[in-house]
Parts: sequence; C-alpha cells; structure tokens
Amino acid sequence: MATKHPLEPLARRFLGKHPHQLEPEEIHVLEQMKKRLPVSRDAGDASDEAASFGARLSDRVAEIGGSWAFIIAFTIILLGWMLLNTDVLEHFGLAFDPYPYIFLNLMLSTVAAIQAPVIMMSQNRQSAKDRLAASLDFEVNLRAELEIMRLHEKIDKEIVERLDRILAGLEPKGTV
Repeated sequence: MATKHPLEPLARRFLGKHPHQLEPEEIHVLEQMKKRLPVSRDAGDASDEAASFGARLSDRVAEIGGSWAFIIAFTIILLGWMLLNTDVLEHFGLAFDPYPYIFLNLMLSTVAAIQAPVIMMSQNRQSAKDRLAASLDFEVNLRAELEIMRLHEKIDKEIVERLDRILAGLEPKGTV
C-alpha cells in the first residue's frame, strides 16, 4: 500500500485536489498551515536575497540614469565639453575635439550602447520582482481563504454540537 502524502488531508479537504495536482504556491501554503506558521513574506526582500551582483548593479545604474540629477549633470558636462572645445581650447589651438565633436558623439554612442541593455536588465528584474510579488500575494490570499474555510468548519461543528445538546435536553425522558 502506498504511503499517504502528508498534505493529502488538507489538500483534499480545502482544495479538493490530490497533493500531486497542487501548484508550488498551494503546497507552500498548505505546509505553512500544517505547521501553523505565517505565509506572508516581503517581495522586495525575497527578490533581493536571490539577486546577483550584476542584477543589483543594473538596478543602481537604472536608478541613477533615470534621475533628474543625472540628466542635469550630463547636460552640464555636454555643454562644458562643447564650450571648452569650441571657445576656450580652440582659442589657443588646443581643441582636442573641435566641432562637429566626433569624439563626443562616439562617447555618447558608447554610453547609450552600454546603458540601454543595463536598463533593460533592470526592467527584467523588476518584472521578475512583480511576478514574485503577485505569487506571494496569491499565497497570502489563499491562506486567508483557507483559514476562513477552517473557521467556518469549526463554527458549523460547534453549532451542530450545540443544537444536538439542545435537542437532547428537549427530548421526553422515556424515548430512545
């Protein structure tokens, strides 16, 4: 005879499924219910625990590159570069990147070529974090629903037992 799965009673009682038909989130919720432990977790913390150095770096680059401080600083640097190479250094014949700023264009292209994939990596990580948050929300909602069902069962059982006691007290003394 096959051994019974430890989650089978809970799986059949609350979800109406065989344990082998359960989704990973459902298994996690039932295991936590069985142990009487909370199921809620912070999605940001769970995602950060699993993040690699590269993933955290891409988040930081996207955070900095998508800020007004970066845009303002970058604009000041570009204008300074142009002013330096057009007026100041050209006056002394020392301009290293005169108009049309070919070296500046190369540098801007290089920055864009590196920054775009890094920002996309960060967006992919954010999408994964959102999927994790949705999964964790599902677990919490499922746990709440199952606990409500468990409470309904307890209340229904108590009501039936109380009604039985009331009816037993009302029965005539000679009846079986």
